[in-house]
Amino acid sequence: MKHHTSTLADLMQRHPRWVALTGAGISAESGIPTYRNRDGDWHAPEPVREQEFRAQPQARQRYWARSYHGWPRVRDARPGQAHIALAGLEAQGRIALTISQNVDGLHQRAGSTRVIDLHGRVDNVRCLDCGDLTARETMQARLAPLMPTPPRLEPSPRPDGDAEIPGEQYANLQVPPCTACGGTVTPDVVFFGGSVPRERVRACLDAVEEADGLMVVGSSLAVYSGFRFCRHAQSRGKPIVLINPGWTRADDMATLKLAAEAGPLLTAVASALARQPA
Repeated sequence: MKHHTSTLADLMQRHPRWVALTGAGISAESGIPTYRNRDGDWHAPEPVREQEFRAQPQARQRYWARSYHGWPRVRDARPGQAHIALAGLEAQGRIALTISQNVDGLHQRAGSTRVIDLHGRVDNVRCLDCGDLTARETMQARLAPLMPTPPRLEPSPRPDGDAEIPGEQYANLQVPPCTACGGTVTPDVVFFGGSVPRERVRACLDAVEEADGLMVVGSSLAVYSGFRFCRHAQSRGKPIVLINPGWTRADDMATLKLAAEAGPLLTAVASALARQPA
C-alpha cells in the first residue's frame, strides 16, 4: 500500500492536472453493487436496454416496478472514501474533471464540483415526448399507491437503482404518465444500448485533451463509452493510471496499473499530495 501511494503520488506530482474516469466499483463501498466481477464477467442480469424500454410497455412496467424497490438504496447511499478523496484532489487543483459512468450522483454529494455524469442521473425523470424534467422522488410517490405493500419477496439490489423482483409483482402496473403532457417518462439516464449525447462526449474528450493524464477508478472499461477516453489519452501520449482490483479492458495501455482498493489508496495519495505544492 505504501509503495502504491508513493508511486501514484510521484506520478501525479510530475503530471499536475488529471481527468478521473470512474465506474461502478467506486460506489461498491457505498452499498451500490457492481454489474461485473473482478474478471469483467457479468454477475448480475443485464439491465434493460434503450430500444426495449422505448418500444415495449412491458419493459417500462418492469423497469419502474423494479426501480421502485431499488431507488431507496441509491437515494440513501453515502459517498465512500474514494469519492471523498477525489473531491479532495479536485480541491487541490489536481483533478480537472471527473467523468462518472455511474448514475448515482455520489461524486457531487462528496463535494466534487467539476463532474460530467456520462450516463445521466437516476435521481431525475424525463419525459420522452416533451422533455419535462422532474425529481425521481416525485415518481416514487406516484408509484407508491400502485405497488403491493409490502413486497411479496425481498428485492435483490442492482447497481442502477433497479432491483430483482418477480414478474407477478408488476404484471398489472399502470406506469404514471408525464404530468405535463401525458407522455412516456424515463429515468434521465442512458440505458444500455443507448448513445451518450455528442456534446457530453465532446466535453469529456476536450478535458482529456487538456489534462496531463487520465486516471480510471473502479471500472473494467468493458463498455466502449468509457474505454474511448483511454484510447484518446493513449493517442495523445498521456499517462493512463488504472486503479481496479481486477481486469480492465485497458490493461495493456496503462502507464501504471494498481490492483488495489481505491478508497484507502486515494485517501493516502490525497493526504501525501496535500503536503506538496500543486
